Amino acid sequence: MSELRTIKKLTGNFLEDFRPGQVFRHKGGKTLTEGLFTTFTEFAMTSNPLAKNARYARAYGFDGLAVPPGLTMLVAFSQTVEDISENARANLEYIDMRFGAPVYVGDTIEVETKVLNVRPSSSRPNLGIVHVQSIARKNAGDASEAVVMTWQRKVQVYKRDDDAELSPGEVAPDDVPCPLWLPEYDPGRDYKALAHLTSADSYFEDFEVGTLIEHSRGRTMTSEHIHLTAVLDNTSQVHCNQFMIDQNPKQYVGGQLIIFGGIPFVLCLGLSSPDVGDNSLGDLVYPTGRHTAPLFAGDTVFAATEILGKRDFEGRPDLGLLEAKLLGHKFEADPGAENEDAPAGWKKTRIFELERHIAIKRRSHYA
Repeated sequence: MSELRTIKKLTGNFLEDFRPGQVFRHKGGKTLTEGLFTTFTEFAMTSNPLAKNARYARAYGFDGLAVPPGLTMLVAFSQTVEDISENARANLEYIDMRFGAPVYVGDTIEVETKVLNVRPSSSRPNLGIVHVQSIARKNAGDASEAVVMTWQRKVQVYKRDDDAELSPGEVAPDDVPCPLWLPEYDPGRDYKALAHLTSADSYFEDFEVGTLIEHSRGRTMTSEHIHLTAVLDNTSQVHCNQFMIDQNPKQYVGGQLIIFGGIPFVLCLGLSSPDVGDNSLGDLVYPTGRHTAPLFAGDTVFAATEILGKRDFEGRPDLGLLEAKLLGHKFEADPGAENEDAPAGWKKTRIFELERHIAIKRRSHYA
């Protein structure tokens, strides 16, 4: 009998495997099923009727229930994980995340990513930062093919070999047309008959610059995050492999499973939805966003929104453009502490922040 040959597979890329200009056409793709749509709109507590009420969505000119931008992001982002961040320590920053064509149940999303820059860590020889740009398209090869979103991100990735040389250079991001699709305003349509289906105080006229809205709801994370991450085909081991972490807990943040960053991302969007997003027709762009602290099972997520600016939406007198910062936080036990922004014995920890520009209906046209 011949000797059994053992192959120990390494998945994903390490820091030294990336080079500027390299393009990954990520495998798999993913079709938006009703189960996927329902799981994440309900989990995130999304309240906008465009994602809840087919009659409402069609009345506004959509083909059916519209996939919220956070879910589009989760599906597209997760496809990049195996190639880009399977061996990452942390996702550092989202940059210029723009949304384009609407996504519906039955659409298939495929993604490709271009490496822009690779640089070593200034303090840890086994780590470095990869800067990439990704483009997500739906229904490739079909008449409905379109760009649904594009974004850049910076991710902290481990080296396979601490002494490995990195590929030098930097390339510019591609200029990717990704205009937000919005239904046309039809003055002959009775939008006001549907006004009772959204919050009465979240029209463009209701927001005041310099206001911080503290959203009332929270959601406690449990080990459900492992299932949610798997449903998205996100293969990063720091979200699902506790045995790996236990072998070298100092190498991993907190020495325990970290909840996939896309989950607090979409959850904070959902928690803010009744107060900020109920009368939105779409998110145009997230100029920048970042995770500022890890989230673990047992933590409870809360959110707030700071109103940064208001301006007219060019060519759309029925809409306004709201500039806001979405802030996610949790509370951590701090025995004996007295903090102004937390109950006695607790401290408030910021976990997430995201700048967002939102197309909001004007009460004058819709209610």
